[in-house]
Amino acid sequence: MDCNGKRFLIIGLGKTGVETARFLVGIGAEVLLCDEKPASELKPFVDKLSDVKVELKMGCQSADLLDDVDLVVPSPGVPPVNVLLKGAVERKIEIVSEIELAARFIERPYIAITGTNGKTTTTKLLGEILTRWGKKVFVGGNIGNPLISYLNGGKGEDYLVVEVSSFQLQWMSSFHPSVAVLLNTTSDHVDYHGTFEAYRAVKERIFVNQSRGDCSILNDDDLPSRGLLESMKAEVVRFSSSSSLERGIFFDGRAVYYIDASGERDVYPLSDIRLKGSHNMENVMAAIVAARWFGCPHEAIIDTLRRFDGMPHRVEFVGENNGVAFYNDSKGTNVGAVERALESFPGSIVLLMGGRDKKGDFERLRGLIGQKVRKLILFGEAAEKIDQLLGDIVATEVVQGLGDAMASAFALSKSGDTVLLSPGCSSFDEFENYEARGDFFKENVKRMAVR
Repeated sequence: MDCNGKRFLIIGLGKTGVETARFLVGIGAEVLLCDEKPASELKPFVDKLSDVKVELKMGCQSADLLDDVDLVVPSPGVPPVNVLLKGAVERKIEIVSEIELAARFIERPYIAITGTNGKTTTTKLLGEILTRWGKKVFVGGNIGNPLISYLNGGKGEDYLVVEVSSFQLQWMSSFHPSVAVLLNTTSDHVDYHGTFEAYRAVKERIFVNQSRGDCSILNDDDLPSRGLLESMKAEVVRFSSSSSLERGIFFDGRAVYYIDASGERDVYPLSDIRLKGSHNMENVMAAIVAARWFGCPHEAIIDTLRRFDGMPHRVEFVGENNGVAFYNDSKGTNVGAVERALESFPGSIVLLMGGRDKKGDFERLRGLIGQKVRKLILFGEAAEKIDQLLGDIVATEVVQGLGDAMASAFALSKSGDTVLLSPGCSSFDEFENYEARGDFFKENVKRMAVR
C-alpha cells in the first residue's frame, strides 16, 4: 500500500490515534488528526505528537475536514453515525480501522481473537504460552497496545497475538489472520451496531479473508457459530464445554482433551489449570488450539497453565473480610459476562449491577439471579431500568453510585456471602473506563475492611 503523499484523516486522539499518526507520517503520508474534545483535555496525547508533522483539529468534527482526504482511520469506538464517517461514506472515501491499516504492512503470522467475553484473557494467555515456548511475541490490539505500534517498533517478533473488537472489525476489508478465534457472541454494543444480528455479523467478519492453510477456531456450544461451518474456507477446530468431540478440544469437568487431525490426544488436567471458572475453560481451550496449530509443545502449554491466573477486573478476587469474599468483575460490561461471573459461584451472592446501559437483555439473568443471588444492589444510570426488569426476583435496592452500592453491600453482607461487582453496563456514567471503576471497587474494599 503506497501512502506517500496521500492525505489521511484520523478520528480520535488517543493512544491508537497517536500510534497511527506516527506510523503514517513515517511512511510519507500527510496526516490530519481531529477530536471533538479540546486540546486542553488531551494534552498528554498532544505532547506525544510534538515531534511529528501532524495537523491537529481539536474541539471540532465538521464535515469540511474531509476535503481532499484520501482515507479515513477512525479510532476504536467511534460510532458509524459519526458525522465524519457518514460523510466519508457519502463521498466514497475509504474508511479503514487501525488494525486493517496495520495488517496491510505486516508480514509475520498473526492470530486474531474476538468474542463478546474472554478475548483479553485468551489473548494474554496465548501470548504467555508462546513466550514460554521461547518465541518473541507481540501481544496487542484492543488489549491496550494498538497493532500499528508493532510497526513503530522493532518488528522482530515471531508471532503477533491480537485482540480484536467489533469496532475494529467494522472497518476491515483485507485483514487476514493465520489463526482466527471467535469465542462467543452474546448481546453487546447494540447501542453501537443497532441490532444484535448486526453485531454478530461484524464479529464473524474475522474469518472472511481466511483460506486453506489457515485455522478457524469456533465455539461448538455457541449456536450462531455452528451456522458458519459450511461457509468456512480455513480448517475449522471446534471447542466445547458441554459435549465430547471426535476432533477438536473439549472439557468434561475434570480435564481438557485436545484431539488433533491425526487422532493424537493431549490431556490437560483441571488440577494443572490455575484459571478458575467454567467460562475460563473456553479461553483455555481456544488458546491451546492456537498454540498447538503452530507446533507449540504440550510442555510449554501445561507449564503456562499452571502459572497463569487471569486478568485484573475479570472475576478478580479482591479480599475477604469477616467471612465475606469480594470479587471485582468490572470488565463484565454486558449481560453475557454477568452470566459467566454468576456461574463461577455456588450462591449467596450480593450482586452489584449498574452503570450506563448498552441496551443489554437483562431479563436473560432472571434464572441465575433467582438461583444464586441473595441481594441485588443497583446503581448508576441503568439502575431504574434494571430494577423494573429484575427487581421482583430477590430483595433489591437502588442507590445512586458505586460507592453507595458498596456501603450497602458492606452493611448487609454476612459470613459466607460473596460480594460481586459485575455491572452488566459500561462505566461511562461515573468513571473514565472499566479499569477506573474496578480500581475504585478494590480501593474501597480495602478501606472499608479496616473500619
